[in-house]
Amino acid sequence: MKKIAVFGKPGSGKSRLSKSLALVTGIPLYQLDSILYQKNGDMIAREVFDQTHEEILSAKTWIIDGFGPMGAFNQRLDAADTLVYIDLPYFLSYWFVTKRMIKGVVVKPEGWPEGSSVIKGSIQSYKTLRLCPKFWNNDLLEALKARSSHQTVYVIKTVSELNTFIEENVT
Repeated sequence: MKKIAVFGKPGSGKSRLSKSLALVTGIPLYQLDSILYQKNGDMIAREVFDQTHEEILSAKTWIIDGFGPMGAFNQRLDAADTLVYIDLPYFLSYWFVTKRMIKGVVVKPEGWPEGSSVIKGSIQSYKTLRLCPKFWNNDLLEALKARSSHQTVYVIKTVSELNTFIEENVT
């Protein structure tokens, strides 16, 4: 585990898992939302993102948490030696987005871009979740299975698996 891509639907626990993984392994963590968005919540220029993403991918070690633009996502999957796909049921993702939004009124959520509105971001997460079945589906699972011959692939399907991932796979 030197180059780790952590991805999944909004509200799936990517940031929490990635932060724990970084603490245990000492591998630098890059949260895509913090790279993609300016402090006011606007997206940065695509060229700036692409350059930053390329620099991260060329490093010896990294954990990248998030999805980002499709081309960058595919590049990341190709560059990683370890893929961690968090595939919790949709009702849990909706619940976690709601919980994050409520808590976000008081405390900035983990991995949330500085200065970005939690409410605006949560509404966007709900919209994204509605579209997710078009991408986060069995075709993606099959493509990930095909990668398992040359990469380590983990698919986390329950909160229990999410909570014990580090202890069972890293330590």
